[in-house]
Amino acid sequence: MRILGIDPGYAILGYGVIEHRGSRNALIECGVLTTEAGEEMPLRLKRIYSGIMEIISILRPDVAAVEELFFNSNAKTAIKVGEARGAAILACANSGLPVYEYTPLQIKQALAGYGRASKTQIQQIVKSLLNLPEVPKPDDAADAVAAAICHGNSASYIDRVADAVSKQQRKNK
Repeated sequence: MRILGIDPGYAILGYGVIEHRGSRNALIECGVLTTEAGEEMPLRLKRIYSGIMEIISILRPDVAAVEELFFNSNAKTAIKVGEARGAAILACANSGLPVYEYTPLQIKQALAGYGRASKTQIQQIVKSLLNLPEVPKPDDAADAVAAAICHGNSASYIDRVADAVSKQQRKNK
């Protein structure tokens, strides 16, 4: 399964695509989409949407894993990041990708087994799990790859639950 991970942002949006097979992951590509600080927000959102559409078109992921927002004290920034996140999710949905959402805590737990792991610890785990010579840069790209790995680790569980629900629904008919 090919997974697109997204770390939302409106100035810098991280993305990472991995190939997940069994318990193995391989990095296909990671990087960032950037927008200019003085640019109008509608144009920034359009760039994000178009950028994600292009990534999907070229790298052909099967699913997307998007980090949920961690709200800080700046509501204005949180709203703008939420808008950028919405543009990215819309691009995934319009491309027919199932979208899975994970909190930062869930991502940390999936990778480190500990929800309070530091950003540096998560980056080192990403490097180790993908057998990379160095941590993906910038941090936004590494965070996106972590979201993709989180989904890879969670996917078999999600599939088992969906199968059990489906069987129960058929049984109840």
